[in-house]
Amino acid sequence: MQAGLGEDAVDAGRVAPVPSFSLMRAHPHQWLALVGGIGLMRVWPGTWGTAVGVPLFFLLQDLPPLARGLAYAVLIAAGAWAAARTGDDLGLHDHNAIVVDETVGMALTLELFGWAMGAPGWGAVLVGFVLFRLFDSTKPFPIRLIDRRMNGGFGVILDDLWAAAYAAIALILAMRVF
Repeated sequence: MQAGLGEDAVDAGRVAPVPSFSLMRAHPHQWLALVGGIGLMRVWPGTWGTAVGVPLFFLLQDLPPLARGLAYAVLIAAGAWAAARTGDDLGLHDHNAIVVDETVGMALTLELFGWAMGAPGWGAVLVGFVLFRLFDSTKPFPIRLIDRRMNGGFGVILDDLWAAAYAAIALILAMRVF
């Protein structure tokens, strides 16, 4: 098995290629799926992808709410397309290097919190980050079901949208209690 790939990377005896900057140049959709190379981080690529969601959230805050909603819809659709294409390139539909789902999921966690509670402070951002990573990695129902049964780019994104919803709800409850 090649370094950097999980055990799921082997499909019918074939080892998936290791993602790289050279592959990203040959397949531009990988720039989006791997969030400009963040997914190439050797340690915790999903965590690094989640971290990129924080500045994405703040960058979108200058847009009016309807435009922000449209931007998220475009990011979800484009991310699903890029994840599907990259999964095909790498031979694994949800390769660890595909982190666009974590990036969009984290931004949506903060967006949902903001709709309910107002602009998040840095404490809420930090707690939201931890909660999103918790729900994304533990995959409570129905996230695990989606992750296991839905192939393709939309399946890659959908489990993180659920994780974002869970994290936002938990964050809202935590901020109301504390």
